[in-house]
Amino acid sequence: MSADRPALPATERPLARFEGAEDWPLDELLAALWAHQLAAAAAVRSALPALTAAVEAAVPRIRRGGRLIYVGAGTSGRLAVQDGVELWPTFSFPPERVAFLLAGGEEALLRAVAGAEDDGDAARAAMARLAPGADDVVLAVAASGRTPFVRAAQKEARRRGALTVALANDPGAPLLREADVAVLLDTGGEFPAGSTRMGAATAQKIALNLFSTALMTRLGRIHRGRMVALVAANAKLHRRARRLLAELSGASAEAVERALAAAGGEVPTALLILHGLEPARARALLAAHEGHIGRALKTLIHPEDG
Repeated sequence: MSADRPALPATERPLARFEGAEDWPLDELLAALWAHQLAAAAAVRSALPALTAAVEAAVPRIRRGGRLIYVGAGTSGRLAVQDGVELWPTFSFPPERVAFLLAGGEEALLRAVAGAEDDGDAARAAMARLAPGADDVVLAVAASGRTPFVRAAQKEARRRGALTVALANDPGAPLLREADVAVLLDTGGEFPAGSTRMGAATAQKIALNLFSTALMTRLGRIHRGRMVALVAANAKLHRRARRLLAELSGASAEAVERALAAAGGEVPTALLILHGLEPARARALLAAHEGHIGRALKTLIHPEDG
């Protein structure tokens, strides 16, 4: 490699395995793509220690009221947004405590915005407007780990004292070096070469899911393997809420419906109502235990431990 031609990021190197793939039989192409996706998923295994460190560092900050701030561009940014917007309906995590910095803004969710990912000044200004502090957690996602927008936003957040967690797919990514917690998703080259919407994106999606689900579990928004903090915002989720309340309490369908109505659709509150509490007392108990339904229930069963 010549001095004036820097090495390509690992994510942009062609894969010899796919040389001439445009001429393969369709079933052979699909089988090879499927196998490459499996390899991308397997690559997340080596990132589990880093993800553990990220969750452990995030839990006390989020318990103190910190925000989750997702930063990305292109495919990585859209995956980050997808993860963040699901936190409210799945875990009742307050939407006002989730923020997004997507290169190109909301328009970039639906179509590419030319030059947006190169605008580091815009990223710094946007992060400055959010004014992150010590209790905020910033998740910066970029396949190559070189995207100017993402790097600039992460640097500004770290300068202001926020916890920064970087997810990138290239071992040499500067984004990883510049973060408090570096999560390397080493998926290697791609097909087609130069695109990161396949293997790199698959690993990012898995890692983001693992991080947010483990974080919410540690925050007590899961009980006995069930999403008890869900928001019953539509008919499907209302049916799910009724079912899991019946499973967890053993109460009749009529009692479950009454509890849900008294709780204003709040499933953890309804579960405590089914255990004999008035709505106000149920909410107060949950607040005393930072929304952790398992700990709140334990104080009812073993008051001496409360």
